[in-house]
Amino acid sequence: MIISQFSSYLRRICYSLFAGTAFALFFVIPSVFAQQSFSIETCQQKALDNYPLIRQHSLIDLSEQYTISNIGKAWLPQISLQAQATWQSDVIHIPVSLPGLDIPSLSKDQYRATIDVSQTIFDGGVTRSQKKITEAGKEIDRQNLEVNLYTLRERVNQLFFGILTIDEQMKQLDILEKDLQTGMKLANALLKNGTATLSDVDAVQVEILNTNQRRTELTSFRKAYLTMLSAMIGETLDEKADLIKPGEIAINLQASIVRPEITLFSRQNELFDAQLGIINARNMPHLSLFVQGGYGKPALNMLSNKFEPFAIGGVRLNWNFSNLYSSKNDRNLLSNHKNMVNVQQETFIFNTNLQLTQAWNEIQKAKELMQRNDEIIRLRQRIKTAGESKYANGVYTINDLVKDINAESQSRQAKILHEVQYLMCLYQYRTMAGYENN
Repeated sequence: MIISQFSSYLRRICYSLFAGTAFALFFVIPSVFAQQSFSIETCQQKALDNYPLIRQHSLIDLSEQYTISNIGKAWLPQISLQAQATWQSDVIHIPVSLPGLDIPSLSKDQYRATIDVSQTIFDGGVTRSQKKITEAGKEIDRQNLEVNLYTLRERVNQLFFGILTIDEQMKQLDILEKDLQTGMKLANALLKNGTATLSDVDAVQVEILNTNQRRTELTSFRKAYLTMLSAMIGETLDEKADLIKPGEIAINLQASIVRPEITLFSRQNELFDAQLGIINARNMPHLSLFVQGGYGKPALNMLSNKFEPFAIGGVRLNWNFSNLYSSKNDRNLLSNHKNMVNVQQETFIFNTNLQLTQAWNEIQKAKELMQRNDEIIRLRQRIKTAGESKYANGVYTINDLVKDINAESQSRQAKILHEVQYLMCLYQYRTMAGYENN
């Protein structure tokens, strides 16, 4: 009785443990063995985030902050310390001798130490122009960085669609192998009936082995592509990684090119405008307040031959006219640089439009080819089915049947390539035009 109760109790415990374990595995196993899925947009964003050059964004901002801070310090009081000790061959003396009046002569060794404090009141706009130059330079650095980062999108596109092509080819190899296995069964059946030879079976077996070799090659290529894509996005993609085949996207032929290079040309012209501002500012007068305090022998009284403190204060005007000599050439030089940038921009837009025209033609070609793929596959499948019947009736050789099977497989492969090529051309066009994020 006790043993029976114990057994019943043990069974209940085991049942509870089993049920709990099964319940846990129901939720745990899918999460552990969940297949990785990545879209092309996700891969592109991960590649941008992982690229080492992206960290320059913060460095560019810090550099601008430090530079502008230093430029702004020009409006702080400027303090300088000077000291000198001299010996001179002659000194000031009064060539008059008066009875009862002793005029001491100055020493030929003289000493002076001064502290100068000056405060800028008006600098002609130099500081403001320097800040604009710094800001324009920062924007140029940022756009140069964006241009470099933009090339990542094309590289991700190539790897992503390359893997998609391999995946689709692998699926078609499965279909081809299935057809070859059907042919193998037919050849073996005819061999048993005495209407086929062993060479027929061998011929089909060779094609199956070729298919396996092709699968091995594609697997190796896929692994290599995944390794490169993993390095770019900074995340390990295993062999089970699933790349989501993107859908068809709309192409706007009327949209303007919005590549980062266009913005870069604009930023370069803004820099030239800022440089023109500082040329004008340097031709303006500079006004400042100053105070000078010192201690020396002699001091301000040149006839005193003893150490004394002294002080001077006032307003200082500085107007350098020598900058006017080169101002005209400097302006012409900046104007020439702007013209060169404008020509570069026009050339870039012209070449990009040519590339977009070529890409659009490729899109149309791939689209037209896709329209005939299904009909070709249907006809090839009918020919293969008829070939199997002919071979079974002894009016067809095994080589003819293998050719029909391979021809159908090639038509399916062509459909895959056309579909992936069509999608890749769409995304390349969008990347080339620069409006993939718009």
